[in-house]
Amino acid sequence: MLIKQMPVGQMAVFCYIVGCAETLACVLIDPAGSEEKILNVLARKKLQARYIINTHGHPDHTCGNQWIQEGTGAQIVMHEADARLFDTPAARIMARQMGFRPSPPVDWAVRDGDLISFGRETLRVIHTPGHTPGGICLYGRGNLFTGDTLFVGAAGRTDLPGGALDILLDSLRNKIGALPDETVIRPGHDYGDRPTSTVGREKQTNPYYTDF
Repeated sequence: MLIKQMPVGQMAVFCYIVGCAETLACVLIDPAGSEEKILNVLARKKLQARYIINTHGHPDHTCGNQWIQEGTGAQIVMHEADARLFDTPAARIMARQMGFRPSPPVDWAVRDGDLISFGRETLRVIHTPGHTPGGICLYGRGNLFTGDTLFVGAAGRTDLPGGALDILLDSLRNKIGALPDETVIRPGHDYGDRPTSTVGREKQTNPYYTDF
């Protein structure tokens, strides 16, 4: 599995290009700005984007969807709960007011346990609500792409519409915490002391595991 972590856009979201080394098919996780840079990486490495996967529907993570979809033809993937919540006139107006481009409609509204395949690689959808109702993590080959559910040393905020601390803590403990300790955490922002971590390290040091 090919993995490239890229900080993009005005909110320095971590976009991930995850590809199949054999077929060069790939997915883009949260292409949230710096679209020309992302497209240049795809062209340079001759990768073919199959899906744009949003870990949740907040506009800072979806603002690059339209440009990337126009440049690649990739399908937009989001959990069905956030696909409903953020595909409304009010949500699109809010995105524009925040300075973000609204996302086109979702092509594939996924659920917990769905498999997203590209080439010979597969990512499994793990529904991890709490930051938003439709927050997801993506698990494949010992890697977990956590979006804003879990950061290195922190977790996503729950004071925005649709957020709930008790639900987030349940996702952290019973969804992410159930994975092998050696699972590599690949978060949605670089908020910690390093850009990646492991499930085991977070369970031992992250206050959302140790203090709640």
